[in-house]
This record gives sequence, structure tokens and C-alpha cells, in this order.
Amino acid sequence: MATILAIESSCDETSASICKDGKILSNIIATQAVHEKYGGVVPELASRAHQQNIIPVVVEAILAAKVSKKDIQAVAFTRGPGLLGSLLVGTSFAKGFALALNVPLIEINHMHAHILAHFIDDPKPAFPFLCLTVSGGHTQIILVRDYFDMEIVGETTDDAAGEAFDKTAKILGLPYPGGPLVDKQARIGNPHAFVFPEPQIPGLNFSFSGLKTSILYFVKDHKKLDPDFVQNNLADICASVQYRIVTILLNKLKKAAKQYHISDVAIAGGVSANSGLRDLLTETAVKENWQIYIPAFEYCTDNAAMIAIAGYYKYIHGDFVGQDVSPLARMDF
Repeated sequence: MATILAIESSCDETSASICKDGKILSNIIATQAVHEKYGGVVPELASRAHQQNIIPVVVEAILAAKVSKKDIQAVAFTRGPGLLGSLLVGTSFAKGFALALNVPLIEINHMHAHILAHFIDDPKPAFPFLCLTVSGGHTQIILVRDYFDMEIVGETTDDAAGEAFDKTAKILGLPYPGGPLVDKQARIGNPHAFVFPEPQIPGLNFSFSGLKTSILYFVKDHKKLDPDFVQNNLADICASVQYRIVTILLNKLKKAAKQYHISDVAIAGGVSANSGLRDLLTETAVKENWQIYIPAFEYCTDNAAMIAIAGYYKYIHGDFVGQDVSPLARMDF
């Protein structure tokens, strides 16, 4: 029964998890509030915060799991993609910890881990399945044939869906991080109050830059007529924007499901926590006769539990790396 320590430090969350024989025993996450006043993640501040957080987070994960350091048989870590300085902190810690205990190292692709988070709890998807992976930096439709046999069949050609949410929040004057605040306002708004265009992108690819521009000019034009337009219509604007982003995502997902004749569909990544996406996916599943898989909220955003479960499946196959491994800001899928 393998006991694995997992480290996640790709962006602005420092996280550690303990996994024993495929079961998550702990999942500790330290967030970084320092970026809020800058309106986005500052890489240098993120890496410094990781240095401060990583030891306390790992200690807490081990204590919460009620295991000893001596019980750990491997260390899994996020090699990439992500912010290089942040990845360097996690990679260096993982290498040092593994070296001290003389246990193997397991490198994990952060995007693979988001998908494999679906294998933490039951029910688990059956292969093959489609996974819509949506985060601040990625928007992809993945054909998942096996644990590490995955193919990107559609992706954004410019901005990611998460960026569209955050940029919309900035346009509306909402503080960072804006995506969850748009979602919160959207829950009390009318999604059909305003109509935003759907980009006509061929195939299974996405584009959100045009939508972002249309939202900017929409707000500017209405504020010329009514300076309080945003304040008076905030919930409806958020609901309408969210509805358009979600429908763009799901229309492509429906197209992919028909193209590949797959009815098992999953979502992953930070934006999979969005209530509009979850609700409309559930409605779509009924109409399309899909079996859907939606991760628990704690496994949507960056976390070490997903690194741990990915590490568990690599451990089973003896897929280890040496002490010469280095982090990668960009990593082949």
C-alpha cells in the first residue's frame, strides 16, 4: 500500500497531500492574499510566498493524514506547466525530501492532474471519456483514453475562459480574483437580460478575445448614456456574460461528444467550480443523455490531492524520475 506525499506549487496556491493506496488522507492548501492589491498574480511574490508556506503545509498534511515521514514511499510533484519560480520551489522541496528519505520522485503534468482528480472519489469515469478542462490559463477539450493517454482535440486560440471571467470582472470594477465574484452576482441576475455574440470558430477550438472586446465596448457605450449603468445592472450583466461563456464551452463540448461518439463527459479546472457551468452541464446531460462527472469543489482549483492521485497511478507503473529533473514553465501535454 503505497503512501505518497504530493506537492503542488504551479501558481499561487501552496498545497500538500498524502495519498495511501489511492485514497486521499489529507489535502492542505495555503492561498496567497498578497496578489489582491495588484489585480493579478505577481510571479516573484508568489515564489516567495511558496518558500514561506511549503514547510508548514507539508507538516500539516502529514499530521492530518496521521502518518509519519518514514511511512512515505514516494514524492509526487508538479513539474509544469506554471510559473517557473513557483514550480522551482515545489520541485526543489520534493527533490530534497525524496533524497533525504531515499524514495523515488514522480513528476506530474498539472493539466493531467486536473483530469485525474475525477479518480479521487466515486463514481469514476470509464475510458474513453471527454473532459472539458477550464482554468485561468487553459481551455481544452481532452479525449481521455487511459490514465496517461490523453489527446487535446480542441483548445482556445487566444484567451482562456477563466481569463474572460477575470477580464469581465475588471471591466465591471470588481476586485481580484474576479471570476468567483461574477459567478456570485450571476446567481441573482437574469442570464437573458443582455445578449453577447458567440464566436464562430471552426472545429472544436475556442476563442474568447472577441467576446472580451464586445463586453468592453458594451459597458463603455452604456455608461456614456448612464454613468450608473453597471452599478444598477451588475447582476444581469454578470449573468448574461456567464451564460455566453458557458454556452460557448458547452456547444463545443456537444460537438465533440457527437464527433467521437462519447457520452461520458467530465469537467475539470478552476472554472469547473462555476455554478453556471455546473447547472447548464447538468441540463445538457439530460438532453444529450450524457453521464457526467463533476469534481468536488476542493478538487477544482489547484490542489495537491490531484497531484497525489496522478502520482499514485504513476507509482503503480514504476514511472519515476531522477534528481536531475527540473521544472518546466511550459510542458508538453
